[in-house]
Amino acid sequence: MGRKDASATNLPVDQYRKQIGKQDYKKTKSALKATRLQAEAKKNSSGIRDALLVIAAIALFVLCVYAFFYLNLSTELNLDAD
Repeated sequence: MGRKDASATNLPVDQYRKQIGKQDYKKTKSALKATRLQAEAKKNSSGIRDALLVIAAIALFVLCVYAFFYLNLSTELNLDAD
Protein backbone atom coordinates (compact mmCIF):
# COMPACT_ATOMS: atom_id res chain seq x y z
CA MET A 1 0.00 0.00 0.00
CA GLY A 2 2.83 2.38 0.71
CA ARG A 3 4.14 2.07 -2.82
CA LYS A 4 0.76 2.76 -4.33
CA ASP A 5 0.41 5.96 -2.32
CA ALA A 6 3.93 7.09 -3.18
CA SER A 7 3.38 6.77 -6.93
CA ALA A 8 0.13 8.74 -6.78
CA THR A 9 1.87 11.95 -5.72
CA ASN A 10 3.47 14.00 -8.48
CA LEU A 11 7.17 14.65 -8.32
CA PRO A 12 8.21 18.33 -8.38
CA VAL A 13 10.09 17.70 -11.61
CA ASP A 14 6.96 16.38 -13.31
CA GLN A 15 4.95 19.38 -12.11
CA TYR A 16 7.64 21.73 -13.42
CA ARG A 17 7.61 20.02 -16.83
CA LYS A 18 3.84 20.31 -17.02
CA GLN A 19 4.03 24.03 -16.25
CA ILE A 20 6.62 24.54 -18.97
CA GLY A 21 4.45 22.60 -21.41
CA LYS A 22 1.44 24.75 -20.60
CA GLN A 23 3.45 27.91 -21.18
CA ASP A 24 4.76 26.54 -24.46
CA TYR A 25 1.22 25.98 -25.74
CA LYS A 26 0.40 29.61 -25.04
CA LYS A 27 2.89 30.72 -27.70
CA THR A 28 1.67 31.09 -31.26
CA LYS A 29 2.91 28.80 -33.99
CA SER A 30 4.67 31.68 -35.76
CA ALA A 31 6.62 32.56 -32.60
CA LEU A 32 7.67 28.92 -32.13
CA LYS A 33 8.72 28.69 -35.78
CA ALA A 34 10.77 31.90 -35.51
CA THR A 35 12.52 30.60 -32.41
CA ARG A 36 13.33 27.32 -34.14
CA LEU A 37 14.67 29.12 -37.23
CA GLN A 38 16.88 31.34 -35.06
CA ALA A 39 18.34 28.30 -33.31
CA GLU A 40 19.04 26.57 -36.62
CA ALA A 41 20.63 29.71 -38.08
CA LYS A 42 22.87 30.06 -35.04
CA LYS A 43 23.93 26.42 -35.31
CA ASN A 44 24.68 26.70 -39.04
CA SER A 45 26.48 30.05 -38.86
CA SER A 46 29.08 28.77 -36.41
CA GLY A 47 30.82 26.85 -39.23
CA ILE A 48 31.10 29.98 -41.36
CA ARG A 49 32.39 32.00 -38.41
CA ASP A 50 35.03 29.38 -37.66
CA ALA A 51 36.18 29.37 -41.28
CA LEU A 52 36.48 33.16 -41.27
CA LEU A 53 38.50 33.06 -38.05
CA VAL A 54 40.93 30.53 -39.55
CA ILE A 55 41.36 32.64 -42.69
CA ALA A 56 41.92 35.77 -40.57
CA ALA A 57 44.52 33.96 -38.46
CA ILE A 58 46.41 32.79 -41.55
CA ALA A 59 46.31 36.31 -43.03
CA LEU A 60 47.63 37.77 -39.77
CA PHE A 61 50.45 35.23 -39.70
CA VAL A 62 51.43 36.02 -43.29
CA LEU A 63 51.32 39.75 -42.51
CA CYS A 64 53.60 39.28 -39.50
CA VAL A 65 56.10 37.26 -41.54
CA TYR A 66 56.03 39.90 -44.28
CA ALA A 67 56.57 42.71 -41.75
CA PHE A 68 59.47 40.81 -40.15
CA PHE A 69 61.28 40.34 -43.45
CA TYR A 70 60.49 43.89 -44.58
CA LEU A 71 61.97 45.39 -41.42
CA ASN A 72 65.07 43.18 -41.58
CA LEU A 73 65.75 43.95 -45.25
CA SER A 74 65.06 47.68 -44.86
CA THR A 75 67.64 48.02 -42.06
CA GLU A 76 70.23 46.15 -44.11
CA LEU A 77 69.66 48.40 -47.10
CA ASN A 78 70.12 51.52 -44.96
CA LEU A 79 73.44 50.18 -43.69
CA ASP A 80 74.63 49.56 -47.23
CA ALA A 81 73.79 53.13 -48.26
CA ASP A 82 76.05 54.55 -45.54
